[in-house]
Amino acid sequence: MANTVIGSTIVIDGEITGDEDLVILGTVKGQISLRENIVVERDGVVEANVETATITVHGSVTGDIQATDRAELRAECRVVGDIRAPRILIADGASFKGNVDMDG
Repeated sequence: MANTVIGSTIVIDGEITGDEDLVILGTVKGQISLRENIVVERDGVVEANVETATITVHGSVTGDIQATDRAELRAECRVVGDIRAPRILIADGASFKGNVDMDG
């Protein structure tokens, strides 16, 4: 299945739901609920609560993250919000402010 890409000049304000992988280069505000994987690229900005299978953050997320599989915070990313996932990776150089729940 191909990825859906939100381009770098796109701003979405609302709710995103679906069953596909999503790559965010632009800005998403509101709510994201996907059964597959989300990648927030380096210039991507998410101001939303997120529910997904896996999320990999290279950019910025402000909001709570709930992942059924894994959450990865890569170097130089910025996350403000609580994370709930059975597996969490926080790379050296990542910025994170919030609580972690790994009870899954």
